[in-house]
Amino acid sequence: MDLGLKGKVAVITGGSVGIGLAVADGLAAEGVDVVLAARQAERLEAAATDIAKRHGVRTLAVPCDVATPAGTDALIAATEKAFGGADILINNAGTGSNETIQAAPDDKWNAYWQLHVMAAVRLARGLVPSMKRRGGGVILHTASICAVQPLGYEPIYNVTKAALMMFSKSLANEVVKDRIRVNTVNPGLILTPDWIKTAKQLTADTGGDWQGHLDAVAREYAPIDRFGSPEELAHFYVFLCSDKASYSVGSTYFVDGGMLKTV
Repeated sequence: MDLGLKGKVAVITGGSVGIGLAVADGLAAEGVDVVLAARQAERLEAAATDIAKRHGVRTLAVPCDVATPAGTDALIAATEKAFGGADILINNAGTGSNETIQAAPDDKWNAYWQLHVMAAVRLARGLVPSMKRRGGGVILHTASICAVQPLGYEPIYNVTKAALMMFSKSLANEVVKDRIRVNTVNPGLILTPDWIKTAKQLTADTGGDWQGHLDAVAREYAPIDRFGSPEELAHFYVFLCSDKASYSVGSTYFVDGGMLKTV
């Protein structure tokens, strides 16, 4: 199916690994030029080079920390300079947390607020004008099932991802008149390198069966009894970026293998 995305420009944060990289690869396969943003420059450059080589699209690696105003400013400026703006923005940068509400200091709350919420706010302010000039666009936010079905060990992650959902809905209502569609994706268990790294750490002193640990997590939380792959999730993002999803505005979509316990 031709999704009509060839020649578009997409900005993807957290684009060097996991979900962000899979989405970048999926969009590039449809002929989209991609701007990848992440903090680790060497890994980011390698990802951009690989995508360009395999898909024949233009790529740009912008090493930056989007949790800071300087980082989002650098990403916006680099996109404008290289491509004259963007048609698609994937706000994907983020990470889990581990704390109790009683023990977590203010600076930890603020750090996650900057990463999960303010990065999306700043990038919207910076890239929406170019989307308007180009005739419209798509913005997708990676939140989490934890935004509505919280895990007890990561209250800061739960709260900031919930806030990102509400920002996404508010932005959708504001820019739909400019032919810009905004939606949220709430993934469940997606097998990213972070999950594997954590599983290896947790099983290091008990035999190292990290795969068994992840299998147990999947059996506990996901009726489908397995983790999803970043590529499975990326297919959904690519669809939402296309005109095939033209009536999808201001919604939140769960891609979670049945993990959500409500209707």
